[in-house]
Amino acid sequence: MSKIYVLHENDAWTAPLFDALADRNLPYEAWHLAAGSVDPTRPPPEGVFYNRMSASAHTRDHRYAPELTQHVLRWLEAHGRRVVNDSRALALEVNKLAQYAALNAAGVTTPRTIGAVGREQALKAAEELGEWPLILKPNRGGAGAGVLLVETRDQLAAILDDPATPAPLDGTWLVQEYVQADEPCITRCEFIGGQFYYAVRVDTRDGFELCPADACALPSGREKFEILTGFDDPVIPRYRAFLAANGIEVAGIEFVRRPDGTAVTYDVNTNTNYNGRAEAAAGVTAMGRLADDLGAELVRIRQAA
Repeated sequence: MSKIYVLHENDAWTAPLFDALADRNLPYEAWHLAAGSVDPTRPPPEGVFYNRMSASAHTRDHRYAPELTQHVLRWLEAHGRRVVNDSRALALEVNKLAQYAALNAAGVTTPRTIGAVGREQALKAAEELGEWPLILKPNRGGAGAGVLLVETRDQLAAILDDPATPAPLDGTWLVQEYVQADEPCITRCEFIGGQFYYAVRVDTRDGFELCPADACALPSGREKFEILTGFDDPVIPRYRAFLAANGIEVAGIEFVRRPDGTAVTYDVNTNTNYNGRAEAAAGVTAMGRLADDLGAELVRIRQAA
């Protein structure tokens, strides 16, 4: 019997989805891909395969989980299986520079960003960018890991020379424009089934680690996440076009707004999470909506069979 398969490497992040699937009596199976093997000659089981692999897997000692997942996704696709967030989505999840190129192709504004491999190239990129402060971050990060605000060239050189500074996994630093927001927050737009579901305002006063999952909660004296009712913005149809062009059906896309009102998009999370407290306050449940969407896909697969 076909079922829903969830491809992941983080039990804490998937637990809310499994609860939602169980509440709906939907058959599912977890594929934990921190390690494993793939036989491309063996046909996969029938069902719906939801890719929840994260670019930040290496921060949980699952260094090669994205690579293994890419092998699995291509195996599934070669056999015609229904994949939600396919191999193209994963390729963008682990490559922010590619994200920006794809976003730009869909007419979405991104911060000016230069990719650089090597110390001298990173310093040269900063000179080419020509403005301080700037953002330095790894091309493959996740959950805000490794994002630094750099005030001067000397500080940038010290960071690059410091043996304690983790090198980017793919060797690529992103030297990026620091977008001065009109207020200390970002907006995260959640999409399910390729359609906009809701936007959430995220307080950034505690830093760049903005994962909304309850498992990521940091001690704070204030609520960090607030779902915005009736949110609408011209960037939403552009986001939909970007998702459709790149095999992405479930995502959280983050932007910061300049004082002139321009939405500047800086991150796409195909491994998206939701904040339980903010959802309870707004009376919505994205994991429930996602479970319903996966269940509908499973029905379609069974009917086609």
